[in-house]
Amino acid sequence: MKKWQYEPAHDLDQTLIERLRNFPREPDMLVYGLRSLVALVIRALLRGYCRFEIVGEEHLRSNRSFVLVANHSSHLDAVCLLSALPLRRLHRAFPAAAADYFFKSVPRTWIATVVVNALPFARQTNVRQSLAICGELLANAGNVLIIFPEGTRSTTGDLQEFKSGIGALVAGRDIPVLPCYLDGAFRAWPKGRRLPRPRKIRLIIGAARNYSEVPPEKNASAAIAAQLRDAVQELAAPYASR
Repeated sequence: MKKWQYEPAHDLDQTLIERLRNFPREPDMLVYGLRSLVALVIRALLRGYCRFEIVGEEHLRSNRSFVLVANHSSHLDAVCLLSALPLRRLHRAFPAAAADYFFKSVPRTWIATVVVNALPFARQTNVRQSLAICGELLANAGNVLIIFPEGTRSTTGDLQEFKSGIGALVAGRDIPVLPCYLDGAFRAWPKGRRLPRPRKIRLIIGAARNYSEVPPEKNASAAIAAQLRDAVQELAAPYASR
């Protein structure tokens, strides 16, 4: 039988805010417990307050690493996608969050790391480094990466163009990519509004796509981004007139 050996976290000499901003983070059972508790509360609130509904949940039944790609129009988007995942995968799901927005102030950093388990993503500089971190996460079996390829929240609710970074990430990789569409999140909590409203939110999850046969080239990355945008738009079509 293998002898168990205790190894303390390597960041114990750092302040709390420094530890939170680190990525990858050191395991912390207190954070895990708090995140699980908050997740249960959020799921209950979404079901009751926003009548949260999931369509295509069967596409999430995989033990592999995969990427969830969705439209972005509300701060509710990430928690809705996280709420669609089984609780057992909660601590291995990482929404990519803007480093220049969510990791500047202490309150936002705490929410992003403890509640959402967000990965700090550089939108302006060091984009390649952020994509490299995303690639390392996907190389480990069982991780879930949540990405909003528009790069920022839509101010109108309309789907914007997808950045080519998502194409660069998945081209040539044997990683399932699931297009998702969030219907109602913009109406519930649009950009600029202080608190969410009680509006129905529906998450539609499409079948997985795979781009392992696509060469990781610039033109291919842009084409993949456009294809994924079209896939998300197609999921939105049945609900466009509602």
